[in-house]
Amino acid sequence: MARRTVEEHAAAIAELLAPALTPTPTVVPLAGARGRVAFTDVRSPVDLPLFRNSQMDGIAVRAADVASVPARLPLRGTVPAGATQPPPLDPGTAVRIMTGAPVPGGADTVVPVEETSTDGTHVVVHRGRGAGEYVREPGSDVTAGEVLVPAGTLLAPRHLAALAAAGLDRVTVRQSPHVAVLTTGDELIEPGTRPSPGQLFDANATALDAACAEAGAQVVVRERTADDPAEFGAALARAVAGADVVLTSGGISQGEFEVVRQVVGPTGGWVGSVAMQPGGPQATAVLDGVPVVCFPGNPVSTQVSFAVFVRPLLRAAAGLPPIRPVPLPLADDVRGMPGKRQFRRGRVDENGRVSIVAGPGSHLVAAMAASDVLVPVDRDLAAGETVEVIPL
Repeated sequence: MARRTVEEHAAAIAELLAPALTPTPTVVPLAGARGRVAFTDVRSPVDLPLFRNSQMDGIAVRAADVASVPARLPLRGTVPAGATQPPPLDPGTAVRIMTGAPVPGGADTVVPVEETSTDGTHVVVHRGRGAGEYVREPGSDVTAGEVLVPAGTLLAPRHLAALAAAGLDRVTVRQSPHVAVLTTGDELIEPGTRPSPGQLFDANATALDAACAEAGAQVVVRERTADDPAEFGAALARAVAGADVVLTSGGISQGEFEVVRQVVGPTGGWVGSVAMQPGGPQATAVLDGVPVVCFPGNPVSTQVSFAVFVRPLLRAAAGLPPIRPVPLPLADDVRGMPGKRQFRRGRVDENGRVSIVAGPGSHLVAAMAASDVLVPVDRDLAAGETVEVIPL
């Protein structure tokens, strides 16, 4: 059985997935753009503000008319937000104005309402304001043609608000990689159903679906099959037809009912092992030009394999920032396993030290849930040693 190092397998998967994960653009409505990455610079089609408007509820005046206070001026009506452009303001007069309302021609300042008093026909301004105060000029935020959101921006609500304010209702983003998830095993049943003796709930479908979404990908096919080569082969054909990348779990060890190995092996794919724990059995293939990456079926093995080999590639394709290893000290001694890299599950304490959570077993899903980092262990490590942990 062929065996690779972790680095060799990571490089092989990166090469395998590269053609399928070439970034491509797609246009989406703003309502579906949060968390996506802008593919190109987005330029504003308009000046913002769109027109000269008031920053405050107050009184629009000429600054020269309130240079000496108190100043008593006749009121010439009210300009509400949403009004059309009001007539010009005559010298020596004032007009009530609401926040966001267009400022009349001739008026060059807005006095906040708190700094005035009125008897209904006249207003008394108690504090003078200079020209331009509380008046928003068109283009003072951004001018037409200026970059509003740069390419590569991870779109958050604040970015979408800026696009909407400029009148845009859609944006060009990186296409999310389309992934198919196939889980296998006669023993697997859907969570929420009642298990019979010997049956297990399928955790891997949920884990891979959520992990793909977190990595910026979209799961477009999700199926579970029994350990039947014909059934799995048909599901694999549907997955290849509908996705950029296919991920499978289970069926690649050395037992008698290893359905993925039975179907993928004869296609010329690689079926072997990686010098790691958990996640030793691994396989890859290309079917009709679509890469297939096969993980072992134990739940922790599947999650570790995804985090180590596939998550970085999906995130890069989606334009998301990489999740980089973090150097942290160990809280306790850790014993390694000769010839294999262990990915122990760990938790960072309030002092920034990493404690190992439970044992190395690939079935310990509760321990995985209680962890927030993977701790690569190539040898015996002593408490206090610094290790490069992988955030989960």
